[in-house]
Amino acid sequence: MPVASPVAATPQQLSSVKYNSEGLVPAIVQEKSTGQVLMMAWMNQDTLLETLQSGRTVFWSRSRKERWRKGDSSGDRQWVRAAYYDCDGDTVLLVVEQEGAGACHTGNHSCFYRRFGAEGPAGPPGRAGSAPAAE
Repeated sequence: MPVASPVAATPQQLSSVKYNSEGLVPAIVQEKSTGQVLMMAWMNQDTLLETLQSGRTVFWSRSRKERWRKGDSSGDRQWVRAAYYDCDGDTVLLVVEQEGAGACHTGNHSCFYRRFGAEGPAGPPGRAGSAPAAE
């Protein structure tokens, strides 16, 4: 079983994160072992802090208006291995060790399993893009 690894963010780093008018910031979740983008979810200031302090991903559900920790009901937990914020401070990237079947509520490993354009099975997007390497 993976072990939680809290991330020690400084107050200056935390204050650099910009939240939208609803007090939310998008969080991209990337799998450390493959580089695959697993999902996108929303965080507020409290869930970002809880994620960093606990080493497990915690998000804000816009539809249910409540916090949710990934994997509490499904068992598909995400263990944070690194955390980044982008150049504008308006997006967070969490590099995780994915436990269980995957990140998507549909049963797929990644939420990004549907591709525009070409017909047929899409397959995972893999290492598309240039996300920072996890340490």
